[in-house]
Amino acid sequence: MLLRHTPKEISERTALTINPAKTCQPIGAMYAALGIHGCLPHSHGSQGCCAYHRSTLTRHYKEPISAATSSFTEGSSVFGGQANLLQAISTIFSVYNPEIIAVHTTCLSETIGDDLPQIMKKSIDEGNTPEGKIVIGASTPSYVGSHVTGFSTMVKTMADMAEPTGKKNGKVNIIPGWVEPCDMEEIKRIAAMIGVDITLFPDTSGVLNSPLSGEYTMFPKGGTTVAELKGCANAIGTLALGEWCSADAARLLDTKHKVPCSILDMPFGLKATDRFINALRTVGGTTVPEEITDERGQLIDFISDMHQYFYHKKVAIVGDPDQLISMAEFLMSIDMCPVYVITGTPGKRFERRIKEITKESPFPVKVKAQGDMFLLHQWIKNDPVDLIIGNTYCKYISRDEDIPLVRWGFPILDRQGHQYFPTVGYKGGIRILEKILSSLLDRTDRDAPEEKFELVF
Repeated sequence: MLLRHTPKEISERTALTINPAKTCQPIGAMYAALGIHGCLPHSHGSQGCCAYHRSTLTRHYKEPISAATSSFTEGSSVFGGQANLLQAISTIFSVYNPEIIAVHTTCLSETIGDDLPQIMKKSIDEGNTPEGKIVIGASTPSYVGSHVTGFSTMVKTMADMAEPTGKKNGKVNIIPGWVEPCDMEEIKRIAAMIGVDITLFPDTSGVLNSPLSGEYTMFPKGGTTVAELKGCANAIGTLALGEWCSADAARLLDTKHKVPCSILDMPFGLKATDRFINALRTVGGTTVPEEITDERGQLIDFISDMHQYFYHKKVAIVGDPDQLISMAEFLMSIDMCPVYVITGTPGKRFERRIKEITKESPFPVKVKAQGDMFLLHQWIKNDPVDLIIGNTYCKYISRDEDIPLVRWGFPILDRQGHQYFPTVGYKGGIRILEKILSSLLDRTDRDAPEEKFELVF
């Protein structure tokens, strides 16, 4: 009904995106900045840009997103936004008193050519930035990259705050990538069980899934503190979870401060979680406790019990590169078949990696970086799948083609709970499988004739 005008005939497109499988860089930068304790994100551009970024995050996390803007007018758009930003920094510190302001640019300020480092230095020289306060900045124009690259750029800016003391602090840095606040909580829980002291950054747990206490606070209690970010230079190692979201920050700490890093996949599913647990155990010099082994066994038990419902089901998955890589591997490990894989983020490395993961698939696999959902819909029209896994915008394809949908990734605008129920780790793997299994069996129930509509499958 909604997208049935989509033709089955596929035409090559190089200058047109229809229904993009991504959003813009500043949203990623804003989300990362919210993972710093006492931070107020600042959008250096027009009010409309900031409003869009805030509303998208608010709709996904069901939490009010605080952020400031330089509020460009016609004059700022022509002559530059330096005066606006200087005034904004002064006003923000005097009215809201954050520990740190994290500035990200938009298309408008980037097109004009505003020199963010120069403006921030001028802010210090002229007293707009009070002593003891910090302003950081990231270049995130919307006309390149995606929300994933914007997130990565802001996280790299955080890593650049690190200040070496010459003495190791015994901690391990973990850069989690763009995952839900509950996923960050789960990573911290796993590290605590293994007995490794970590610095997780950014950390949106306690910020975007905070409890309703009845009391207003401008800055929630969660987030990585400025002191912890500065201490990252003294860690014994860094684990970066995801090449696209986290690797740049980890490599900066390695090259600049000699903190050795390992670039891992996001710990979705069995194999990726195994690698994460082993890397954390190794760099922390500890052993894996029985409790984690038991959690792994529970996930394997679930796979073993329900394998017949997963076997050779064809799946279309849409999302961010780091998430899709681990999800594709997880699906292959349970004999599901990701036949269509789409991300809106650029990167031919992504296509190569997916093809490596799916090389044993019994079905042909199509993968596209910097693709869009229009192309995905055309693929599905030509050869349908059994399940779609992706964000809210997949619901239109799901409805029009009558295919079950598992909501996963960003953004999810029409459902609740994703910020509370983790999908990383072994427990998260069980959660993913439960959602997949429920969708498949709901469809079986719906389509079953009377004589096969049974209570037990």
